[in-house]
Amino acid sequence: MPPPGPKSRASRKPTARQQLQLLFTCVGRRIELMDAFRRAGKQLGIDLTLHGADVGLLAPAMHAVDRTHIVPAIKKRTYISDLLRLVARQKIDAIIPLIDSDLLTLARASKRFAAIGCRILLSDAPVIEICRDKILTYQALKAARIDTPTTWTWEEALKLKRHRFPYYMKPREGSAGLGNYRINNLVELKVLGKRVPDPIVQEFVEGSEYTLDVYVDLEGQPRCAVPRRRIEVRSGEVSKGIIVKDPKIINLGMRVADSVGTFRGVVTIQCMAERSGRIRTIEINPRFGGGAPLAICAGANFPKWLMAELLGKKLRYDAMGYKDGITMLRYDQSIFLNGNLKPVKQSPRR
Repeated sequence: MPPPGPKSRASRKPTARQQLQLLFTCVGRRIELMDAFRRAGKQLGIDLTLHGADVGLLAPAMHAVDRTHIVPAIKKRTYISDLLRLVARQKIDAIIPLIDSDLLTLARASKRFAAIGCRILLSDAPVIEICRDKILTYQALKAARIDTPTTWTWEEALKLKRHRFPYYMKPREGSAGLGNYRINNLVELKVLGKRVPDPIVQEFVEGSEYTLDVYVDLEGQPRCAVPRRRIEVRSGEVSKGIIVKDPKIINLGMRVADSVGTFRGVVTIQCMAERSGRIRTIEINPRFGGGAPLAICAGANFPKWLMAELLGKKLRYDAMGYKDGITMLRYDQSIFLNGNLKPVKQSPRR
């Protein structure tokens, strides 16, 4: 009797697809980012479930995920304990926080989440502390010999014997461009310093503003830096931008990510390129920036890389594999909800 031949395709047992449950906290308006993760999940051939957490269903991206979860505000005492229960109940594999105020709270609780099988996709708490405090950021950049504008506390700036206006003032732990002012004279320095919460004062730098999206693998190794020039900003977030493959800016992003502390995931670095060619680092935000979809569209597939790492897949990073000159032009789009905050079914466009 001849040996049995290979089973037909129809008779083979299907291979189980890998599954991944991701929770995005403070999901807010990040619909483009949710779409990017969904596309990457299809590319990887996995069963991906996107969970969104926010304080209410009026956050637009809560209607772009598979499962929604209402959670307390970050400052509430029960925030972490409620998240831990949610993670255990939903069997969440990893959490990706999306706003600055969430980062340190979650980083400090990372071991509690790890104990129930959930990874916080975040940099180490010490480097988050550095990045959230602009004085500490300045000191860390100077220690790493990375060019950055001279920065003072407001009290230090007032005591300067000689001023070189203009300056730039912003909150020491601020974000989204809130409370930022150009300071043109001593009167403005004194008056606006009383208006801005815990203000810092920086050397004013003129030039083109760039944001770098730097991917750092889960072992803390920088792998890819994508510079995008800010053409237009609205409410502190880029609304028009273009990918610029400038080797000097790329090298700067990799240096910052390698020298300031142990980062993981996507790190957003802001810098100014002066006409003289001098490039000065201004801020570091260890999270997905609002303009990250531009870098992803250009070919730096951060969601795919992150999920592949979580699943233990081997990756080959092409650090320069993204396209130059890709431009992003953002516009408003609406989600319509009925009285119980469910999406309204609309007639298809003709």
